[in-house]
Amino acid sequence: MKIDLPIWPYCYGTPSATGNFRSQAEDFIVTEQLSFAPSGEGEHAFVQIQKTGENTDFIARQLARFADVRQRDIGYAGLKDRYAVATQWFSVWLPGKADPDWSLFASDSIKILQSHRHARKLKRGVLSGNCFVITVRDWQGDKAKTEQQLAAIKAYGIPNYYGSQRFGHEGQNVSKALAMFQGMKAGREQRSLYLSAARSYLFNHILASRVLDGSWNQALAGDTFMFDGAQTCFKSTQPDEEILRRVAEQIIHPSAVLWGKGAPDVAGEALAIEQTIISANQALAEGLEAAGVAKARRALRLKAADLQWQFIEDTVLQLSFSLPAGCYATALLREIIDC
Repeated sequence: MKIDLPIWPYCYGTPSATGNFRSQAEDFIVTEQLSFAPSGEGEHAFVQIQKTGENTDFIARQLARFADVRQRDIGYAGLKDRYAVATQWFSVWLPGKADPDWSLFASDSIKILQSHRHARKLKRGVLSGNCFVITVRDWQGDKAKTEQQLAAIKAYGIPNYYGSQRFGHEGQNVSKALAMFQGMKAGREQRSLYLSAARSYLFNHILASRVLDGSWNQALAGDTFMFDGAQTCFKSTQPDEEILRRVAEQIIHPSAVLWGKGAPDVAGEALAIEQTIISANQALAEGLEAAGVAKARRALRLKAADLQWQFIEDTVLQLSFSLPAGCYATALLREIIDC
């Protein structure tokens, strides 16, 4: 069975503009921000690399070969876009060994920016966020409306959708997740991709429902709230004035479930919305439970920090902003550009 991805609803009206932000790698610049600084001592070499047109797994494999270590001795905090100029950190476990000459690893598509030692391997997710500079070429549309939408995004945030890249080409990873739940064999890495795609698909549907009813950035009875830029959360049976104030000031955000095993962590109106989506996608939900995935939460709203924009030319729009770890620049771009 093939599952098609819908066009998730927009929060500030349908985009009035078109454009291309993948004309060349330099149009999509992303710089990873670690949540800590390497200490300068330890068995792991931390290497900051700027890669152009290369994916993260490829760099990790090449690093392992260059340093003569096992691939599992390479660490990185997150995957970065291939069609981009992406700066990120890698760790290389070198117990009792000196650093190789990292400059010899450089190439036309790889630059070595710095290296430091640290006591522990770089683990997935240990980011504070990512900074982006995105250039949209061949831009055409209503400039006034686009700038109004950008101003609203800067002031009020955007729905925290998972980007289309999460789901594979034409959403095929969701269909493959369903096939896997029905008995299709999948390798370890593929299994992880398919499980993530299924959870993200259900989350996006819940978020879409709340965008349509206008509650994606509002407190509902029974909501579980997440603190901005953090994974900590708390439940509320009925939002009081203090909760309403903090939601309005974007200190906290309503959240939705990342489906898996476990008791419901919302109630009332919020639970009713989630149950409606899960009931309509029972095969995916039951497959995730059977796979042993534990429930988690994700904020429904996303703040784009330090958002700035300028029209370099009539047909070239440049954006710069920062997002927390695990959030997608394409979630912002889709609100202003029909790509």
